[in-house]
Amino acid sequence: MPDDLVDLLTSDRLGHVSSLRADGSVATYLMWIDWDGEHVLTSSAVGSRKGANWRRNPQTSVSVVDATDPWRFAIVRGRVTDIQPDEGLAFIDKMSLRYTGVPYRFRGSEREIFVITPDRVSASSGRR
Repeated sequence: MPDDLVDLLTSDRLGHVSSLRADGSVATYLMWIDWDGEHVLTSSAVGSRKGANWRRNPQTSVSVVDATDPWRFAIVRGRVTDIQPDEGLAFIDKMSLRYTGVPYRFRGSEREIFVITPDRVSASSGRR
């Protein structure tokens, strides 16, 4: 990930995250995303369709666009290489604070974190 675009993955910009359904069609979701310096991270409730999709076929893509310059973007194509429990909802709380300013409200379900390893990154630093 180019250093000058990391903020797109670590700010309050929504990611467009895709998975492949069982019939091969593409499902795209607007999701909270993060970057750990090597992987894109996102999460969902345990038992979600996107989780089932990635367990069946780990291929995915994530795109994010700058709100003030639509020519500044990052597209990550890769694979879900790990699925981890969100212990104590720590990850979703971090994301909720970033995106909404308050801890995650829906405390009644277990969540899991999807670790996406990039295979290819396409990016643009915007109009200059």
